[in-house]
Amino acid sequence: MHTNNWAVLVCTSRFWFNYRHMANTLSLYRTVKRLGIPDERIILMLADDMACNARNKYPAQVFNNENHKLNLYGDNVEVDYHGYEVTVENFLRVLTGRHEAAVPRSKRLLSDEGSHILLYMTGHGGDEFLKFQDSEELQSHDLADAVKQMKEKHRFKELLIMVDTCQAATLFSQLHSPGVLAIGSSMKGENSYSHHLDSDVGVSVVDRFTFYTLAFFEKLNMYDNASLSSLFTSYNPTLLMSTTYYRTDLYQRKLEEVSVTNFFGSVMETIHTDSAYRTTHSRKTSETKMPLQESVKHDERRQLINSNVQDQTSDTKIEDKQCPFTRRWNAFQDKLEKIERIDSLVNYGFIIMFPLLLIIMLNK
Repeated sequence: MHTNNWAVLVCTSRFWFNYRHMANTLSLYRTVKRLGIPDERIILMLADDMACNARNKYPAQVFNNENHKLNLYGDNVEVDYHGYEVTVENFLRVLTGRHEAAVPRSKRLLSDEGSHILLYMTGHGGDEFLKFQDSEELQSHDLADAVKQMKEKHRFKELLIMVDTCQAATLFSQLHSPGVLAIGSSMKGENSYSHHLDSDVGVSVVDRFTFYTLAFFEKLNMYDNASLSSLFTSYNPTLLMSTTYYRTDLYQRKLEEVSVTNFFGSVMETIHTDSAYRTTHSRKTSETKMPLQESVKHDERRQLINSNVQDQTSDTKIEDKQCPFTRRWNAFQDKLEKIERIDSLVNYGFIIMFPLLLIIMLNK
């Protein structure tokens, strides 16, 4: 049973001239979030921080288009692995779940046997390898072994691997695990090309394969039923300047019957009915009563501490509700009470002074 969706998005390149690879990854990150996958089910790995690079004309911002309308590096970006944390070892640990005890849950792929996982990778590659940090390589057999372990440990139901790099198709040659679907931006011997240059930034800002993938998804929302087949057939070799490759022999279902949101979106199904709205309203009403009850208890405690202040406040409120004649009569009674208090005080004074006067007279 399909229970949840996860996304592992990996940019493997460092250095300013690879700006487009970070933009590629952040673009996919924004897309899957918009289609319903929450941050807690996205593992984002960025090998470098182009947003804070000294060459960046737009500090703390990353764009995938020269019009600079959409900042991909906004307030809601949660990077799980960054800089030198993005290594082949950590990548394989994420896939297989073989972490050290100190690794927090936010850096773990907590998928299960009902999960659909999107694995997106971009960077520089070659014949059966993908470079990490320009210093080490992920081999095709490393990827195949990790996927095999994932399957044996029931870490996914279906897995879609999408790679945007040169000779991307060769990275899938060793895969043998069922339930795996793979698509690459280029065939063996082909390069993957960037889409356009941003003269302000001074480098290319997005690759062609990712650019046209984004163009496809920008037309969709989380409720659309566009199929994987429509996505795969949307790539034009003339526009890409390379030939996309997809491997389907390990995948049991027909692409025409599988919605793209099975991997790129949420599995949530929302049914709008009148009864549901009434239930929600009553639930909200009951929830709003709780703070009022708590405030009443709080007021009772305050009354025990400072009853005089509460009495004055309540008296003032009662007076506001009374008619003018009643207010005047109450005021008159208050004055009489004050006069009576003065008279009693005078009487007490005479009683105290009388013995003193007797003593004085006797002494004379």
